[in-house]
Amino acid sequence: MVDREGAGQETGADKLVGSPMPKSSCVRSPSMRSARSLSFDPVHAARDVWRARGWESAATGMAAVTSIMRAHQLLLAKANEVLRPFDLTFARYEVLAWLAWSAECGSLSLSQIAERLQVTPATVTNAIDRLEGDGLVRRLPHPDDARTTLAEITARGRRTVAGATTELNAKLFEAVQLSQTEMETLIRVLVKVRVEAGDFTSGPTKAPASVARHRNGARPAC
Repeated sequence: MVDREGAGQETGADKLVGSPMPKSSCVRSPSMRSARSLSFDPVHAARDVWRARGWESAATGMAAVTSIMRAHQLLLAKANEVLRPFDLTFARYEVLAWLAWSAECGSLSLSQIAERLQVTPATVTNAIDRLEGDGLVRRLPHPDDARTTLAEITARGRRTVAGATTELNAKLFEAVQLSQTEMETLIRVLVKVRVEAGDFTSGPTKAPASVARHRNGARPAC
């Protein structure tokens, strides 16, 4: 999922430029350990401070929220590091992925992209501007609605997202230092947090029809 607040804003990592395809072959990373390691847990230390100041009822919640935020920072930094050789950030990668695998003929309106990534239209516009400048997507007029602009992935964009996904799978998604059971438990807990926050409605979720077709190996009829 895209970083909600700053997905469309360029950071120092965003501005690092590499080749459109990876410079090295895919090698699984044994772990996602940070190069910078403290001798103590600052979240635990902050929890002790909360308790010492009489905020016992908020101490556990503070530690939970802060732990999630820190984990998000670490995982997003690793994702952007893996994607750097493709000159992508994770925010732009997600746009390409939706266009490549979840859209009929590889195109979606900008408003559809914003809805599916749960970000603002301005964030999507910024991402599309950069991707279009890099030759990974192109803007097209909507055939039935002159007010709507479509984004379509290019052949180069498809090659790039395929290579980037291979790298992310090997160096991030398959390198999470949790057991399968732990990851499933974590997903269930975070789904509860997201539903309570109004991220989506509870109950069984159904993927868009185009996603289901790709799962079944079918190609969209363009």
